[in-house]
Parts: sequence; C-alpha cells; structure tokens
Amino acid sequence: MNCKPLILCTFVAVAMCLLHFGSALPAISHYTHKRFDSMGGIDFVQVCLNNCVQCKTMLGDYFQGQTCALSCLKFKGKAIPDCEDIASIAPFLNALE
Repeated sequence: MNCKPLILCTFVAVAMCLLHFGSALPAISHYTHKRFDSMGGIDFVQVCLNNCVQCKTMLGDYFQGQTCALSCLKFKGKAIPDCEDIASIAPFLNALE
C-alpha cells in the first residue's frame, strides 16, 4: 500500500485551505497592518483606546472597558472597536442580571 499520493493530496488540500482562508478576518472590524500612519499622523493604538473609552461612556457597566483597552495594546491597534457596530464590540459586552 503506497501512502505517498494520499499524503501529497492531503498536503495540497491543507495548503489550498490556508491560502484561501488565510486572509479571512475575525468579526472585529477595521483591521490594518500599521501601528502609525506617518502620512496622516494617525496612531491606531490611540484611536483604539479612545474608542474603548467612548464605548464605556456610552454603554456603562454593559461594556468591559479594561478588557477592550488590553485588547488594543495586545493587538497594537489592529482591531478598533466601533460602539455602533455590535460585531466589533461583542467580545467586550457583558450581561447584567
């Protein structure tokens, strides 16, 4: 029994999946690969942190502001929350009882 064709086909299938789905982004919106836009003078970490503060102000105890801020630092401003976009703030929401 020769396993080489099966292994090769599996490898090619995995490689094709990685190429196809490798550029898929999570639900958190506004991804960018830069931390600072030198042309526009935009610091994406600062924008992210400012949006966390804005969402905390708007949503109060329903929004986990510290978790949002830590996410901004961890991902270097690549995931900027938008308070009006539920998908971008969903990881930071909690239900009050």
